[in-house]
Amino acid sequence: MKPVPDNVHVVTAAVFAVLLTIPPTVSAQSAAPPEAQAWIDIATFSGMGMPMGGMAGAGASPMSALGGMFGGKAGVGSNSFGNTRSMSAGRWVDVTVRSRANPNLEEAQQAVPEGFLSPALELKTPKNAPPPPRDEEDVRHEEPEKPKGRMLLYWGCGNEIRPGQPKVLDMATAGPGDFAKFFVGRSATQRGAHSAAGRPVWPNPDDSRMVPASASLQGQHAFSGKGIPDGFRFQIPAAQDLMPPLTLEQAASNGATDLSWNAIATARAYFVSAMGSNDKEDMVMWTSSELADTGFGLMDYQTNAAVDRWLKEKVLLMPNTTRCTVPKGVFGEHGGMLRLIAYGDELNLAHPPRPKDAKAKWQPVWAVKLRVKAVTNGVLGMSGQGRAGDAGRERNKPQDEETQNVPKMPQPMELLKGIFGR
Repeated sequence: MKPVPDNVHVVTAAVFAVLLTIPPTVSAQSAAPPEAQAWIDIATFSGMGMPMGGMAGAGASPMSALGGMFGGKAGVGSNSFGNTRSMSAGRWVDVTVRSRANPNLEEAQQAVPEGFLSPALELKTPKNAPPPPRDEEDVRHEEPEKPKGRMLLYWGCGNEIRPGQPKVLDMATAGPGDFAKFFVGRSATQRGAHSAAGRPVWPNPDDSRMVPASASLQGQHAFSGKGIPDGFRFQIPAAQDLMPPLTLEQAASNGATDLSWNAIATARAYFVSAMGSNDKEDMVMWTSSELADTGFGLMDYQTNAAVDRWLKEKVLLMPNTTRCTVPKGVFGEHGGMLRLIAYGDELNLAHPPRPKDAKAKWQPVWAVKLRVKAVTNGVLGMSGQGRAGDAGRERNKPQDEETQNVPKMPQPMELLKGIFGR
């Protein structure tokens, strides 16, 4: 296999840019908003080439890192809000809470089980936080400039490319209708933990403790603070606990690439995607879906109802699936970037519970939305641990040649130039 070129990463960035144009699925809120609302996002990231943020964050001193590992309050930079979206390897938790009675809430506390962290989490409103969103379930994105070149889409697990593939889009000549037909995608990502004025978050500079490697969220939690109603207590069951890391392995199979990963007991479904280029430098995408879905909206948290629906449509892989094959000839010898996601079981709690009578008035005192996922990435042809696998090289190649086959990550400005041709 030839070394994976730098433009694989350029392709990845370009595809993510197009992703931002895809509107998410938004569900209407039929009930009155609760007096207090909390969001908890849980993520486990792993994979080749990721910065190891799970042990000590960038800028953390050795002593502050040790403090975080043993449950003390670590120094600034050891953990920061938003790591559930950062793709830094590790186990991450982001928490937000708000109070209708106190829209300028500055701080709050979250009592957590001893198996997670002790003492309670200290939530703080960030300085210069953006204003609260108008719609709690709305997720908006800036529309990027249209990239150039051709895009090819393949889909489905198997040894051979299926008849009727690939789907082709020439971005230089395509109109809005062509883009709409090509970028058929599913997404049911709602708003989770987020930073906004009057909404304290954890972690923060005052409490930046790392999540211990053996931590568990299972057990009783409680929120308190000025304006937060008494009795905001709830249980997190084992099904919504932190997921173990995904380990993605690869093996060559007559030109195709067999992928395999460890089963996660609490996974609701899986989804795999790959992005790269071919000999003609076309932007190439492949997904494990049985339908022609780009997968741009699927590499994130999804609602339980959407996951169940897409399992029936065979867009997602069943929870007992641990294998999938990238067909021969999709990427040729140029390789691509792989991503695998395991969807956890989303938890939505409210007190008092929603009445069975749909016409009855309902005003919850408090509500919690908790989302769970595990994601790993890698290079097609390289094993999940960063060593060359059967799909990537011959076993007798020297170590220095193996190292040279690991692609170099371009700088951000180089990525932008590659996307927009500047």
